[in-house]
Order: sequence, then structure tokens, then C-alpha cells
Amino acid sequence: MEVMQELHMNKGNGDTSYAKNSTVQREIISFGKAIIEEALLQLSGNNDIESMGIADMGCSSGPNTLSVISEIMDVVRAASGRLGRPVPEFRLFLNDLYSNDFNYLFMSLPPFYKRLKEEKGIGVASHCFISGVPGSFYGRLFPTNLLHFVYSFSSLHWLSQVPIGLESYAVKPLNKGKVYISKSSPQSVLNAYSSQFQADFSAFIESRSQELVPGGRMVLSFLGRTSIDPAADEACYQWELLAQALMSLVKEGLIEEEKVDSFNTPYYAPSAEEIKVEIQKEGSFLIDRLEAFEVDWDGGAVTDIHTEQGKALIGERVAKTIRAVVESMLESHFQIGQHVMDVLFVKFAEIVGNYLSKTRTKYINFVISLVKKG
Repeated sequence: MEVMQELHMNKGNGDTSYAKNSTVQREIISFGKAIIEEALLQLSGNNDIESMGIADMGCSSGPNTLSVISEIMDVVRAASGRLGRPVPEFRLFLNDLYSNDFNYLFMSLPPFYKRLKEEKGIGVASHCFISGVPGSFYGRLFPTNLLHFVYSFSSLHWLSQVPIGLESYAVKPLNKGKVYISKSSPQSVLNAYSSQFQADFSAFIESRSQELVPGGRMVLSFLGRTSIDPAADEACYQWELLAQALMSLVKEGLIEEEKVDSFNTPYYAPSAEEIKVEIQKEGSFLIDRLEAFEVDWDGGAVTDIHTEQGKALIGERVAKTIRAVVESMLESHFQIGQHVMDVLFVKFAEIVGNYLSKTRTKYINFVISLVKKG
């Protein structure tokens, strides 16, 4: 799988788009706002910045992107007022893979700029400069010492590639009938995923250490696990249920079993210890805070899961959330049309609804606040 070309959130503003189905990501952002504010206040208090370089790593294209930018500007403006300093100009860089729907994002900017002027009195021409930076954040994207603040939400659990040895062209499938780590996966599969995460996260940290100024801040938020077991339900059971849905299509003759055997998700949910090890190994950053919190699979919508209607609703919400994220990869690998894709996610919604009616497994999300050593 060519992740840089094939991994992107569903584009546009339709019923299965990421823009319409990113409630979980919005909930994750809401948990991280206090930590972002704390990091920005420390950054502003310790530095008199005239022009602040800010980068969103993995910006995607829905409404969440611009809402975070607005929050950041509010915090910095308020801090500048308290400190008696002029408000810095904002250089905002929006990064994602080349396949991201930057067009939708850029078309959202005119009303955003208008709102800034009407509600906050910020003139675009003199205070706010937004640009897109396509490319993988697992390498350098910016010149040395350009940035003051970097943040990334719901992106760093995505790997740069399917782990080596698990690629679709591998001679012997190592993870038959599964699409990610599961309790039946051999140790070699767990090792491959762990090694890929270590290489990728280390590359991310090293790249940002060169692009951030001394004393610069990062806030990173991504899915992980509190268990030491990589196959714990909190880390991977959503993928187990997706594999079940795919295998049900195999039984119906809609897709080939070999295609399921050769598909592995470029994703990894690390433990806190794995995160700390890579940060400390690279050596450029101090960990200011590292916190874990739980997130409902459907983003926390109120539903009576014990009724048939509630079970169906929660299953459909989760299915739409997952579909908005993984459809591009499934479409590329399985070469299936819209009808079969619809059948897959109807089946997935049913499986999820039944599962969550018996146990409310939740995502574990980490928020890490880092400061670059001076």
C-alpha cells in the first residue's frame, strides 16, 4: 500500500465525508484544548514573539481544522494583552499528505477570514497568513528554527507504511483473516508493527526538533493503549470487527479471501512507555505532560444502547466514522465499487451495534505536551 497516495479522509461534504463524520476527532480536540492553552501561555510568557510560526500536522479538511486555529489565536491574543505586548502575526501552516482534500479546506478560508475580521477584528492582510504544506510529517517539512508551536490531533497513530513483511505483495500472508493486530496474530506481526512505530515516531520527533526554535512547544494527541498488551481490545478491537465484516463478504462471494489476508492497516496504538522511550532516545524534548483519557467510539452521543433502535444508531455512527477514515484504503486494495462498499459498512454497523450493546470498549487517547530544550 502506498500510504502517501492512498490514505486520505473521505473528501467533500457528503454523507460519508470526513467533514460530516469527525465527531470523535472533535471530542478528542476538546479534551486537548486545555493542554494547548497551557503550552501557548508558557510559550508566550517566556518569549516576546513578533511573528509566530504554527503548524498543524495532519490537518485533514473538516471543520475541526479551522476551529483549532481560532482557539489558538484567541489564547495568544489574550496572553499578549495580559503581558502588555503587541499581538504577534500568525503564520499558520496546514500539513497533510498530498492526497488530502486541500481544495475543500481552502474553500473554507474566505468565510473563516470574514469571521476573524467581524468577530475578532483580525485583518487577514496584516495578522493571519495561512498556507498548505503537503507531505509526510515523518520527514522534514520546514526550514530550521521556523516554528514556535506544533500540534497534531488524531494523526500520529497512522504509520508511514504497512510494516515491513506485511505488505500486500508478501509471499506468505502472516496475518490471515485479520487487518491489524489481533489476539490470534503471531508474534512476528506484533514485532513488525512495534518496529514500524518506533521508526516513524522517532523520525517525526527528530524532524520537528530541527524545525522548532529552542523553547518551542508541541502538543500531540493520538490513539494509544494503557495496556502493555498490543492486542488489548482498547487498542485494536475496532479493526477486529472490521475484519469480521470483511470475512462476511468473503462468505457471500463479494470479495476474495486472499485480499483480506493481504490487507494490513498502517496504524499503531502505542503504550505510554513506547512513546516516552522514543522521545527520550531522540533527546531534544522535555515531556511536560502526558495524559490518557477515554473516548467513546461514537464520540459520546447519548443513546440507549439497550434498545434495537439505539443499537442500530450507535452502530451506524461508528461505521460512518470509520468509513470516512479508511474507505480510500479499502477501495484501493479491494477494488470494490460503491455498492459493495455500502454492503460492507452496513454489515460493520450491525456487528458494532451488537458488540457495543454488550460492552462499551472505548478508545484510549494520549495528549503529550513537549518543550524543545534551549
